[in-house]
Amino acid sequence: MARRRRIYEGKAKVLFEGPEPGTLVQYFKDDATAFNNQKRGTITGKGVLNNRISEFLMIKLGEIGVPTHFVRRLNMREQLIREVEIIPLEIVVRNVAAGSLCARLGLTEGAALPRSIVEYYYKSDELGDPLVAEEHVTAFGWATPQELDELLHLSLRINDFLTGLFMSIGIRLIDFKLEFGRLWQNDEMRIVLADEISPDNCRLWDIKTNEKMDKDRFRRDLGKVEEAYLEVARRLGILPDGGPGDLKGPAVMQ
Repeated sequence: MARRRRIYEGKAKVLFEGPEPGTLVQYFKDDATAFNNQKRGTITGKGVLNNRISEFLMIKLGEIGVPTHFVRRLNMREQLIREVEIIPLEIVVRNVAAGSLCARLGLTEGAALPRSIVEYYYKSDELGDPLVAEEHVTAFGWATPQELDELLHLSLRINDFLTGLFMSIGIRLIDFKLEFGRLWQNDEMRIVLADEISPDNCRLWDIKTNEKMDKDRFRRDLGKVEEAYLEVARRLGILPDGGPGDLKGPAVMQ
């Protein structure tokens, strides 16, 4: 296999130079982190499952008109994506009280929120991805007011769709994180969904039992992390070809 130029490596993925201009290859790792990289570990097969789950959800969102960076899946752990200029914000949509929201506001985990809440976090590992207001976003030029309106519109639209999709398979979408980028084509720019959508960045609870089916099982040492990711994929009907035996996967090529 020809060696590829590594563009960027994050906590859960590696980006390589794509086969044609304007594209990248996104490789999904089994590495897991929590609490701003203070806790680290490995979830066997996570990269394979997240690749398939994110592919499925990106395609479904594309079908309802949500623009994404996704082009196609290449193999068990890689997908071809469009190269975008990442907007330095993590957008968190919350439907149910959980995680840091409970800690900040003294809410009971699992309490229903009056309505879906959208929060903005500045993407900075050094600063711990701090919560910011719309005024910070526009004042520091991370996004224009018009872009912020588009980010909010897309985030709520994605939330409506995913909430219904997961509910149909017996899963409650508690909250999730989104990232967006600017896609430049022929001197024109549009905002597209980037990164991934998977149990790594969604809180997913079983509707009947409230059992956690996401990375909180790793964060809180609840055990059966791999099984939770596998169950999400099973309910979505997208288990990898060959089943769980193929989850180990190759090492990252540089």
